[in-house]
Amino acid sequence: MQILVIEDEQRVAEMIKKGLEEQGFRISLAYDGEMGKKLALSQTFDLIIMDLILPKINGLDLCKQIRSVLPDCPIIMLTALGTTDDKVEGFDAGANDYLVKPFDFRELHARIRALIKRNQAGTNTYSQGFLLRFADMEMNLQTKIVKRDEVVIDLTPKEFRLLEYMMKNPERVLSRTEIAEKVWDTFDSGTNFIDVYINYLRKKIDKNFPTKLIHTRSGMGFIFKAE
Repeated sequence: MQILVIEDEQRVAEMIKKGLEEQGFRISLAYDGEMGKKLALSQTFDLIIMDLILPKINGLDLCKQIRSVLPDCPIIMLTALGTTDDKVEGFDAGANDYLVKPFDFRELHARIRALIKRNQAGTNTYSQGFLLRFADMEMNLQTKIVKRDEVVIDLTPKEFRLLEYMMKNPERVLSRTEIAEKVWDTFDSGTNFIDVYINYLRKKIDKNFPTKLIHTRSGMGFIFKAE
């Protein structure tokens, strides 16, 4: 497995490189956003780890630029900024996971394994072009088109993944921890970024329709059902 690490703090970059190489990964390093972009788009990587604050091209812009060319490459964003707004910004930019510094290396390794595993499994699923239906909601996993009562609904990649997971698990209470692990590939459910995305999704798929599909179960999580 080949991993690109984009980190301007050389000590941190070398620590990550050494730790991952001990786990059998092949690591390439870049110390600024410009070099990181050049490497990401000129070589093939199984996963990219990038800092949020980078010289030349900042992490958010870099993530968007890489994601526009490499839509399926897993990206983990590292940063000392750990508020809900910071995380939402990172996910909106296209990051798959968000790890706050300082972090336990074992957690980074676990998140890498989870992301790579999900990415490999996801390739097989999406290539089959399955159609999901629930009530008047329809999702095409191949074309990425979502409709409700024949009205096309425009979703961001993260909103799409969240809705996909809920449609695959209807009429079952989904905890925030489960959603964090299965949709975001993260073990962090300590902030309310999941609630933020649930609200985004509600505005798009429920607000203008009489039958609501996303419901909150106080103290437990959320359930996808028609009521």
